[in-house]
Amino acid sequence: MTTTPKDLPLAGVRVLELSQIMAGPICGLMLADMGAEVIKIEKFPAGDDSRGYARPGDPGLAPSFLMLNRGKRSVAVDIRQPAGQEVIRRLVGRCDIVTENYRRGKLDALGLGYEQLRAINPQLVYCSITGYGPNGPLSDKGGFDLVLQAFSGLISVTGSIDGELAKPGNSVADINAGILAAMGCLAAYIQRLRTGQGAKVETSLLQASLQQMYWFAAAYFSDGSVAKPMGTAHPLIAPYQTFRCGEGAIALGGGNQANWQRITEVLGHPEWLQEARFRTGRDRLGAQRALEALITEALAAHPAAYWIERFDQAGVPVGPVHDVGQALEHAQSRAIGMVVEVDHAEGGHTRSLGLPIHFDGEAPFARSAAPRIGEQTREVLAEFGFEADEIAALEAAKAVCQYQPEAG
Repeated sequence: MTTTPKDLPLAGVRVLELSQIMAGPICGLMLADMGAEVIKIEKFPAGDDSRGYARPGDPGLAPSFLMLNRGKRSVAVDIRQPAGQEVIRRLVGRCDIVTENYRRGKLDALGLGYEQLRAINPQLVYCSITGYGPNGPLSDKGGFDLVLQAFSGLISVTGSIDGELAKPGNSVADINAGILAAMGCLAAYIQRLRTGQGAKVETSLLQASLQQMYWFAAAYFSDGSVAKPMGTAHPLIAPYQTFRCGEGAIALGGGNQANWQRITEVLGHPEWLQEARFRTGRDRLGAQRALEALITEALAAHPAAYWIERFDQAGVPVGPVHDVGQALEHAQSRAIGMVVEVDHAEGGHTRSLGLPIHFDGEAPFARSAAPRIGEQTREVLAEFGFEADEIAALEAAKAVCQYQPEAG
């Protein structure tokens, strides 16, 4: 990795992160990995709530916080105080992007809403992430990943084929909202380069969850069909799911007729091609459970590794069902830069997920570790033109706070 910050696409772009926990910080992390300078505004003494998401035995900072906040600088500000609000306004005057995930109207009441900050910096890109979106009867409600996954219908289509519901293992709403926010920020910034004007970018956990429903929404809009859980099976393709083998499990994709024919050949059952219930993709989808039972029975003869080799040789889409550790430790995950390493004063040598985008063949990432609360408060304020006596007065008034190593 030879990429330096000045080589990255967003070098020179300043981001003020007023958001916390997951969706907003994911947006900030992606922008930081692409070269932006991200200044994280935190309350004190607790800081971002995700600093408290530590498990028993975790040393130093919570791994969840370390994951989403590397490459950022922390400035601790009490935005409830007029002096703290004025600090934010002065920072905004020299920033390009602001991200926030407060409830609608909260920052407006503090004098830090979009219209108020745009008056200071007309070129500002202001990104707001809410729970239910900027309009509508529920727009004032707070948003939580689990609740919005349920609200959007995502949980209703996730679970066993027998109808037992499950939440997707990851925080789909939060993660996708962060990605959408980053995309919106970049689009608005490009527009700013063209027009000289900033913009307000808005997305929400509800929009991020509903966006995951493309196939299910297509069926509903077509004929009113309401999807149900299908385990790991696909609503439009069969076989296209995970299967148990004699030992372990595989993900097998029969996405077209040619692959279906190859599957029958590898499994030693070419006669399945002649069965009316399996003849076309639509037929197989209608007989999905019977097909699953037959394939599972055939796969039980050998372990997963055997079948992966055979299906690979035949050109059938196939892969192992990894656990988290196997996926992260795999050579392919390393080769594409998805596991990166940084050093932290408290957390020691840590690993993190990298940026899932390459530029000119390289996967850049922000190399500095996640900050302590207010670790760069004085440093950042000085860079933005605050005099030493101003900073001292703000600290004395407890409007800002600087991390003190001896105080912990």
